[in-house]
Amino acid sequence: MSARRTIRRPAAPVRPARRAAVLGTALVSLLVPALSACGGEASSATGGSTLKWASSYFPAHWDPVVSGSGAQFRELALVYASLTRTDEDGKAVPDLAESWEYNDRGDRITFHLRPGLKFSDGEPVDATAVKAAIERAQKQKNSALFGDLTSIKSVEADGLDAVLQLSQVDYQIPQLLGQRVLQIASPKAAETPEKLDQNPVGAGPFVVEQLVPGTKVVLKKNPDYWDAENIHIDDVELVSAPDASTVVSGLQTGVYNFADLDPSQADAAEKAGLDVFVQPGSNASNISLNINKAPFDDDKVVEAFRHAFNRKEFVDKLTFGYGETTDQPFPKGYEAYDPTSENAYPYDPAKAKKLLAEAGHGAGDLELDLVIPAEDPQAEIVQSQLAAVGVTVTIKIDKNWATPFFAKDLAFSLYSTTGRDSAVQTLTAHFGPNGPLNLSTPYEPEGFAAATAKVRQTPLDAPDYTEALRAATRAGLASKALIFTYSSPNLLAKSKKVSGLPKNPAHIDWTGVTISGS
Repeated sequence: MSARRTIRRPAAPVRPARRAAVLGTALVSLLVPALSACGGEASSATGGSTLKWASSYFPAHWDPVVSGSGAQFRELALVYASLTRTDEDGKAVPDLAESWEYNDRGDRITFHLRPGLKFSDGEPVDATAVKAAIERAQKQKNSALFGDLTSIKSVEADGLDAVLQLSQVDYQIPQLLGQRVLQIASPKAAETPEKLDQNPVGAGPFVVEQLVPGTKVVLKKNPDYWDAENIHIDDVELVSAPDASTVVSGLQTGVYNFADLDPSQADAAEKAGLDVFVQPGSNASNISLNINKAPFDDDKVVEAFRHAFNRKEFVDKLTFGYGETTDQPFPKGYEAYDPTSENAYPYDPAKAKKLLAEAGHGAGDLELDLVIPAEDPQAEIVQSQLAAVGVTVTIKIDKNWATPFFAKDLAFSLYSTTGRDSAVQTLTAHFGPNGPLNLSTPYEPEGFAAATAKVRQTPLDAPDYTEALRAATRAGLASKALIFTYSSPNLLAKSKKVSGLPKNPAHIDWTGVTISGS
């Protein structure tokens, strides 16, 4: 099979408004019953339709390099477009780039940008802008993306052609450089990242008119967006949801017509006659251990912790029937989920106590601080379950938690993730030596680097791709740094005036969506 992969699309394909079965999304630092919705009662593209979105994950940052690929990428996608986007099959399709191609070796990829595009400040969307975006994500001090871009050695800009020289063969690049990892800002606006952070300038479907940090942003349709013909929403009012319990009443009264939904509110929303839908994704929650710090520098303590957690309690108490247990960074059924690794460390509190005793820790004499960014019922479950095996946990809230976490200064914490569109990048983010979610950096499990390299060297349509991917998952799960507990889809709710959304996994795509009666 040739290593060359080429995708060619018309410069501006027209995608009609779709009647789509809806699959939606929701989780913690990330978060997502299928329904069919008809877009036939839509107002026209110029009919004054307004999306009123209440978000539980209102962006703290509007610089996509800083915001990274947490749940906020969905809100940032109102403003920013990317080289690629994800379709309903989870595959990379054109966005700002109309096509791309690899060389025969698979260590260079050229993205061909659509002609005539510009950012909302009038700057051209060209290869120079792509080069600037990648290099800024790699080098900016507060970048949350540098660990995702290690395969990119350099970028050459030639008009509308961005040529990425890779440090290794990597067929994951089109999958990776979508909305989660490389939302592209105007290079002129990004010259001062602090200003961009509160005055976002992109080439996405909407343009910011007003931004109240942490509270509200008002946007209008971008007439210069490459697919503006298929954006039928004129205005967006995005607000920070004040409290999960108020979202349903806000949707009922018309204060909002679209919202992220906490699982605890799903039943009330359905009884209120709202459309509640589930958007699958690669969400997962985990307990992070730093094996470079005591007591986790002792393998017996790590193994004890692996057996100390009852995953079903997390699901029962936190997901209200929408989640499931997992001991992997992917939900069951996802391509990268490895069935052979399932339940490798079953819940066994007696075994956990025995291992702790063998490590020299009697009941009650091991005391740990669990540092988290905000109140989180997960932490209370962890505290309770560890108390049952003789470990005393003190929960400490640090609003600036991200600083010590990403600096790898914590010994013990919690994390929930949205994953990446590239499954390999999800794995390396968790298990790689520079992975942002690997609290034990620079540690990585033996054999993991070779396993992920093999996946990267395998074209996505190769017959052995899935098995290579699952082998990489198996290698990653040997890590002593993470204990996965449960996965949860993203839950979304909307007024029936909002038509069905494209069912792109983990993404919110406004293409073809209409709002009636606005």
